[in-house]
Amino acid sequence: MGILSGMKILDFSTLLPGPYATMMFADMGADVLKVESSTRPDLLSGMQATHHHLNRSKSSITLNLKKEESVEIVKKLVLDYDIVIEQFRPGVMKRLGLDYESMKQVNPRLIYCSLTGFGQTGPYQNRPGHDNNYLALSGMLDYSRRRGEKPTTMGIQIADIAGGSMNAVIGILAAALHREKTGEGQYIDISMTDASFALNAMFGPDYLVNGVEPQPEELLLNGGTFYDYYETKDGRCFSVGSLEPQFRMLLCVALQKPDLIRFAMSEKPADQHRFKEEIKASFLEKDFDEWLEVFDEGFEGCVEPVLTFAEACEHPQLRARGMITEVPRPDGEGQKQIATPLKFSSAKPVYTHVGPRLGEHTEEVLMAQGYTKEQILEFRNNGVLS
Repeated sequence: MGILSGMKILDFSTLLPGPYATMMFADMGADVLKVESSTRPDLLSGMQATHHHLNRSKSSITLNLKKEESVEIVKKLVLDYDIVIEQFRPGVMKRLGLDYESMKQVNPRLIYCSLTGFGQTGPYQNRPGHDNNYLALSGMLDYSRRRGEKPTTMGIQIADIAGGSMNAVIGILAAALHREKTGEGQYIDISMTDASFALNAMFGPDYLVNGVEPQPEELLLNGGTFYDYYETKDGRCFSVGSLEPQFRMLLCVALQKPDLIRFAMSEKPADQHRFKEEIKASFLEKDFDEWLEVFDEGFEGCVEPVLTFAEACEHPQLRARGMITEVPRPDGEGQKQIATPLKFSSAKPVYTHVGPRLGEHTEEVLMAQGYTKEQILEFRNNGVLS
């Protein structure tokens, strides 16, 4: 039984941000019911492994939300599934009669989270966008690049997940705690652009207070110091994060250049530049595997190899932490998936099955809500169950 056992969530989201958030809830034991449409399928359904991962342990029901009967089914469901997350553009759920104001008339304890690119207000509220657009507007990409070069396209979706998914989960959990204390429901407006802008927590404050705008390769953590990535002789890379003095000393010793310690400890820009150039030259002297032997498990100076994803899957630390798990498939076999990073002392993750087929649980869910087989057949014939 998961730590959120008993929490029930109605999930209208598609693509990545919403499904990732509700996957986190499902992993913690919440009952997540996806409301889907066969005429508007999730674009990730074609990426089967990803679909199976993001939608594990969830149930799926198909409804044609343009039908009044479907709206009534949803309103009946929210008496039971009293947390809603949706990812439509602002105004869509209102046109369907499924917005927060309409739904809270049915269940005043309802927690309702809208997750969008720009939020429910402002001049961009109806503007379409994607992860790189939200990051671009946040200001972070401009100083998260090499001087004179364009920003790098990320391999992961920072605005979607670190911005949208995580803040949606935090907001819903906070609202659930508030409801436990007061009985009051809540509407939550999550903007992935807002959330991305809020990630400027390290260097943004200096601009707001002192007018110092962050610039590429001029800051402590963006390549302006030796804190950086260094290429090896055979074209692989290592990360060097030896910020504290004791770690810098260990780095100099490991590079077999103890004479660099005086530059490493200096605050003079010229000395810092010299130190970084010496590190760069040193890494080019050995192959990746040779440096692995130098910076082995016994090294404590904050230097780690840049691994491929395949290598990361086999890393002893991630293996020891159980970050690869097996989730049951319909054929009874297990499918390898990335595990939840959340670990509780008295509750285990819940992995009941891989992502379900479209509408797989429609009849089961409706019968649990009191609908008869005859009514369900009528719904199908009338196009209510899309």
